[in-house]
Amino acid sequence: MASPLFFHSSLPPKPRPSLTRSKVNGLPIIKCSSSTFEPSSPAANHHRLATENIREEARRLRSAETAAAGKQFSAKYVPFKAGPDSSESYSLDEVVYRSRSGGLLDVEHDMDALKRFDGEYWRSLFDSRVGKTTWPYGSGVWSKKEWVLPEIDGDDIVSAFEGNTNLFWAERFGKQFLGMNDLWVKHCGISHTGSFKDLGMTVLVSQVNRLRKMNRPIVGVGCASTGDTSASLSAYCAAASIPSIVFLPANRISIAQLVQPISNGAFVLSIDTDFDGCMRLIREVTSELPIYLANSLNSLRLEGQKTAAIEILQQFDWEVPDWVIVPGGNLGNIYAFYKGFKMCHELGLVDRIPRLVCAQSANANPLYQYYKSGWAEFKPLKANSTFASAIQIGDPVSIDRAEYALKNSNGIVEEATEEELMDAMARADSTGMFICPHTGVALTALIKLRNGGVIGPTDRTVVVSTAHGLKFTQSKVDYHSEKIPQLACRFANPPVEVEADFGAVIDVLKKRLLSKSNSRTQKH
Repeated sequence: MASPLFFHSSLPPKPRPSLTRSKVNGLPIIKCSSSTFEPSSPAANHHRLATENIREEARRLRSAETAAAGKQFSAKYVPFKAGPDSSESYSLDEVVYRSRSGGLLDVEHDMDALKRFDGEYWRSLFDSRVGKTTWPYGSGVWSKKEWVLPEIDGDDIVSAFEGNTNLFWAERFGKQFLGMNDLWVKHCGISHTGSFKDLGMTVLVSQVNRLRKMNRPIVGVGCASTGDTSASLSAYCAAASIPSIVFLPANRISIAQLVQPISNGAFVLSIDTDFDGCMRLIREVTSELPIYLANSLNSLRLEGQKTAAIEILQQFDWEVPDWVIVPGGNLGNIYAFYKGFKMCHELGLVDRIPRLVCAQSANANPLYQYYKSGWAEFKPLKANSTFASAIQIGDPVSIDRAEYALKNSNGIVEEATEEELMDAMARADSTGMFICPHTGVALTALIKLRNGGVIGPTDRTVVVSTAHGLKFTQSKVDYHSEKIPQLACRFANPPVEVEADFGAVIDVLKKRLLSKSNSRTQKH
């Protein structure tokens, strides 16, 4: 295998016919070697000119030959789960959200073109781009550009170098609470706006930027949101000078989430309804006005979100974990993870996919109810209030996508009560994490499956953390202040009030330290 030092990360792969060993549909499969990637001229140790930025550098390095090579890959919209006999498809440059029958759309890549390059080829290319500042491949999303939006020009991409997020070994939590030695938390919330939504929004806003440059009549981008989508949309639109319009359910999101779109200049409408009501309104509005819909009904976002799955495999040196647990609300993310894992399997980067678990709040659990019925009948419901506010959704847009992903990954759906998710969050925080309530939902699912013997003590398990805990500080304050009605707050750690007196302070410290010492002795 060639060393990544021989690869120039800013250039797409260029096939060498002399490397062929087999064929796909009559076309040669390209094997990985030191000459498989086209180097720049001069060599890979190029230096950016003092007068240019990284986008201008990328433009200079793109030759006509390189641009032509990039055209070998393509993608289009097709009806979700379209059969081989379906002829319905749409260019990604069309503004379309539903199929002719009213169903969901999916982004379909030219897999035959991608299969001309073997798994080792793709692994080496993706690995060669990690940690670089080369535009746009320094992004964890755009480092997989050929699998995301292969035909978009680098000048049209709007990126904050999102992705490449921490895969945290939850050593103490796994050992102390679950008897596990291989538990990991994928911190997707350590991102530009504090949630995994950045992974998809960079793709969607980049495509809108491209369409506007093509003089398509798009006056802005709009979304309904429980908080994180609006924060991400407003930030990326602000970076590209594109107007953003946000529909938020009144009094149902945290102040930290609300202030983000306001600060980024979005036009925010606070509407007296829940998320499902906001979603109905934004769909009606975007059908009447030239506003581009940014919710996960739009399948472009899932192309970015699937790169988190590819990234997990990269971080494990392309070894496949046994389980991946994802919180679910509107349910696009569980399908995005499935799609990322499935593409890696189909293109030969790995030999299997992990089992997926979707975790829901018991107060907003339509997928869980559907799963428990044996997939007999899906029934939308009125979502009740939950601390996991971003997944407080009773009529998820991507229900069909989630069902497909779970059935094809031998998946499971679990739920978490308010007390369970808040306790799980508190216990995780006590081991050095600082997670959001949605991650508490996922950890509760893990605890239940571990206690039930479904997940084994040595199973490599990844819990996906979807947002940063700093967005949900009020829920943590309420928990540790023991001010939440009907919750015991068993793991609360409130501050102790003490007089400004040396003796009083010593007494309190001795009492606390003695208690901790006795607790450790009993455990041993």
